[in-house]
Amino acid sequence: MIRLARLAFAPAALLAALPAASTLAQGAPSEAPYTVVESGRSFARLQDAVDAIGEGRGTIRFGSMRFADCAIQAAGDVTYQAAVPGQSVFDGVACEGKGALVLRGRSARIEGLVFANIRVSDKNGAGVRLERGNLEVSQSWFRDSEQGILSGDDPASTITIDKSTFTRLGTCEGSGCAHSIYIGNYGALTVTRSRFEAGTGGHYAKSRAGRITIRDCSFDDSRGRGTNYMIDLADGATGEIRGNWFVQGRDKENYSAFIAVAAEHRNHASGGLVVEGNNARFGPGIDRRSAFVADWSGDAVKLGANTLGTGMVRYEKR
Repeated sequence: MIRLARLAFAPAALLAALPAASTLAQGAPSEAPYTVVESGRSFARLQDAVDAIGEGRGTIRFGSMRFADCAIQAAGDVTYQAAVPGQSVFDGVACEGKGALVLRGRSARIEGLVFANIRVSDKNGAGVRLERGNLEVSQSWFRDSEQGILSGDDPASTITIDKSTFTRLGTCEGSGCAHSIYIGNYGALTVTRSRFEAGTGGHYAKSRAGRITIRDCSFDDSRGRGTNYMIDLADGATGEIRGNWFVQGRDKENYSAFIAVAAEHRNHASGGLVVEGNNARFGPGIDRRSAFVADWSGDAVKLGANTLGTGMVRYEKR
């Protein structure tokens, strides 16, 4: 197993030096905060750029700056694209008390954006709040918020996440827990070549989607605080968990399993779910027992060859 490197984003010092969009918009900016690529029109407010696309299809290019801004997409197909990946930062503002981007159009694509410091009164503040429609995310960073991506239910749609990082997310301070990602009853979830690290509560990846693919990702819990499962397929699922790297840290609310299948409900069949080619272990100096896969489904989950550290149980039926 090749250990995945941390995805490269703008250094913290550079991000701290980025100007705020509100400051630039009031003066004579050298770079527009938001530009609709197809029309060439520039906007000072993200909502105005989204509304300009409306029910159509378009790309909004973000300048290299911090944005005390948020937007609601109610229709259409919109791509949100950083001019320079890692240098366009949503910082601390949520729309509708939900998230920096509240999405309920036909589809959205997010490329190279950073979502930071999103917190709301009900402890569910997310970088992206997806209520319906397809979503694709690539080369983006979700950090220091209550939740990275939170979705509702849309069994006819899909979510794809690639080459993205989720850092210091999750909390169980509200009426329930928030997680690094929490996907509702979607048709399918695919997460590839992404990194989850230093969680601050809840699960790293919780999903109620009927079909899942989680491949070539790293789950580094060595600096986690009060965390739970690495992957929680709460309603069961088919698909594959393959080629991932897992390290469980010391500070856990629940360390009994790395991957949980149908721990809450059996709404989806899990027969044929494939878990193989993964590498899982405890952090240095941790001596405990935990199940790699804990299964409540009663279905025939297929465990292939996985490399497991000392103290780990390959499979437990619960």
